[in-house]
Amino acid sequence: MSAEVSTAMDERAAERSAFLERTDWASARIVPLGSDASIRQYFRLEDGPEPALLMDAPAAAMEPPCPPDADERRRRKLGYGAMVRGSANSLLAYKATAEVLAERGLLVPRMLADDLEHGFAIVSDLGAELVSDASTKPEREAELYRRAADALDKLREKEAKPGDVHGWPVQAYDYLAYGAEVALLDEWFLPYAYGKKLADEERTRLADAWGAVFAKLSPARHYVHRDFHADNLVVTEERIGVLDFQDLMVGQAAYDWVSLIEDARRDVTPGLREELYARAVSGADDPHAFETDYAILGAQRNAKILGLFMRLVHRDGKPRYESLIPRVRNFFLQDLARPPLAEVRGVLVDLCPELFQ
Repeated sequence: MSAEVSTAMDERAAERSAFLERTDWASARIVPLGSDASIRQYFRLEDGPEPALLMDAPAAAMEPPCPPDADERRRRKLGYGAMVRGSANSLLAYKATAEVLAERGLLVPRMLADDLEHGFAIVSDLGAELVSDASTKPEREAELYRRAADALDKLREKEAKPGDVHGWPVQAYDYLAYGAEVALLDEWFLPYAYGKKLADEERTRLADAWGAVFAKLSPARHYVHRDFHADNLVVTEERIGVLDFQDLMVGQAAYDWVSLIEDARRDVTPGLREELYARAVSGADDPHAFETDYAILGAQRNAKILGLFMRLVHRDGKPRYESLIPRVRNFFLQDLARPPLAEVRGVLVDLCPELFQ
């Protein structure tokens, strides 16, 4: 570790302590919980006035989110974060989207104290048992996943529109965002997995195929969590608690069902996967459109994850994600076999046949 990095970490720790001193958790015992795939860090605060977590999200003070009025040209100029309309790790986004989900009947952490400018927040602790940890037995797994499906049914009960919600601009998950995410496949996954670096004209050809597929999607008209999987779901006596929702957007409801059923981090029991998929389809306003959305967004999400995981391994020095790649690749190949993905599958068979071997 360089002296500069060490100094920055010490300064951040001092800022964190100063924030806590201004709250009711000044004397709480701080237990590090580590980080996730982002740069956020979490700490459990014990012996405070109520169970709570400290969230340390430094990018909230450094990186601006995508301007809601930015057109496609400006978003491309601003870069990947603006193209995908991410929250830029903003705690304002966290605070606002927590209220949105609570209003829809979902159980989410409450914001108890915050310093949004510097990227600190204390949130209620829903518990330490994640659905991924609790699903070791098929009977328990089925119970918990059905409760998770209850949350998704609540989320799609009413339609949603982009716009300002509790002071945060919730934006639409659009073609540019989909396309920027799937581009991670040819930018990171194909070169590192197969030594295949696509030429510019090949990348354009693949992007055009994705565009033809995205055109088959139904209109975006539901709130979408965007990372609804077992590691972001907490077991409580009341119902399933939901975490990591700050990137909420308006999109197709099928996206979150894909996230739950085609989990990159664990294998859902096959019979349960089929049950959840049937429930997802039967509960949709237009079952046929939902099935098309599910096929497309399954491929889109898994293409993105393959690229993200490979980037985490080779750029960010997080080798633990490498073991997850084979599962996601299998999901991706299953997704590509579905009829709505014919254009993308055809191009990838031509450009990278190794993917299918």
